[in-house]
Amino acid sequence: MFMKADLEFYVCGLVSSTDRFILKQAGLDHQQAEEYLKSLVVETQDLASPVLRSASICTKVEEAFCQAHVIVVLDQSTDKEVFTLEDCLRSRVPLCRLYGYLIEKNAHESVRVIVGGKTFVNLKTVLLMRYAPRIAHNIIAVALGVEGEAKAILARKLKTAPSYIKDVIIWGSISGNNYVDLRKTRVYRYESAIWGPLHYSRPLLNLIFDSEWVKREFVATLKNLTATGRQFGGILAAHSIATTLKYWYHGSPPGEIVSLGIWSEGQFGIPKGIDFSMPVKFENGTWVVLTDLKDIEISEQIMTRMTSDLIQEKLVALGDKIHFQPYQSETELPKKDNSLPITDDSQEEQISDAADFLNRIPQTTFEKPQSLEFLNGFEGKTVES
Repeated sequence: MFMKADLEFYVCGLVSSTDRFILKQAGLDHQQAEEYLKSLVVETQDLASPVLRSASICTKVEEAFCQAHVIVVLDQSTDKEVFTLEDCLRSRVPLCRLYGYLIEKNAHESVRVIVGGKTFVNLKTVLLMRYAPRIAHNIIAVALGVEGEAKAILARKLKTAPSYIKDVIIWGSISGNNYVDLRKTRVYRYESAIWGPLHYSRPLLNLIFDSEWVKREFVATLKNLTATGRQFGGILAAHSIATTLKYWYHGSPPGEIVSLGIWSEGQFGIPKGIDFSMPVKFENGTWVVLTDLKDIEISEQIMTRMTSDLIQEKLVALGDKIHFQPYQSETELPKKDNSLPITDDSQEEQISDAADFLNRIPQTTFEKPQSLEFLNGFEGKTVES
């Protein structure tokens, strides 16, 4: 485990939104729901008994997060039907407002809040910061899941272990439009003609001679995993959260770069006031943004692509903007053509060229396609918060 001290564990019906949704769909009443929570306590005691001090159940709203030292917020359900992306964005606000109020009111003054999940991770984090301003500096978003998935794809390509790959940087949205930066990535213990001690490493981009694979297949594979949400399987999500907590309490490995979603204060030219994944290191119970890294400048086009959706998500969720419009570069925008109409073949060729250009940009995907897939699974259902 990441901590040597005994742990206390709370099963709270208020924040276990997934469990509440399952209970409602199964037609369970309050008593049955409480029995279900008790069964979770028993399972927790069986699985973590060596380091578990106690486990308790909380079913009253006013008692949620009571004296909690660590809170993990995952995907949330809503209390009404949602059919559009805008409704889905706005549905995050009531729960985050309630969570923020209860965390400030009931949690320990040094509480640490970690936000994870598959959808709108950065938005949930920035909303919690807004509604729990007293502990906003202790609210972070987990980016190690995407980082781990990228390392796994690279490790398969190099026929090595993901743990030997270090310093993959995730910029931007954790569950949406981001940029996977390999310029600082290094590979340790790589079997080749050049061999050295355990601390010896080589730049990853010097070992992958197929630059087209990096631009195309790597980007496409990671994009597909992020769009479908498959990158956050149970084991990967749990490992990412546990590793982040371990680093937060005990510090990250010296010299290693860690990706973390935090409040932007204008570092690296990122707009202020959004939650943005960027390179950090953990030390002395907190994190430090690695603003002194060399040669990691991001082009204006990529920065605009990443920040545009995050800014719009926040504006739409808070009601300052009605419609969400995914960012489109000049290449993606339809061009006016006053010449003779082009044939179907030339249209297909132009579309193919545009798609080819986008595939060359090291990024994953927009939040919107992922969110629409999320909505399709709940179409026609009422979800309880």
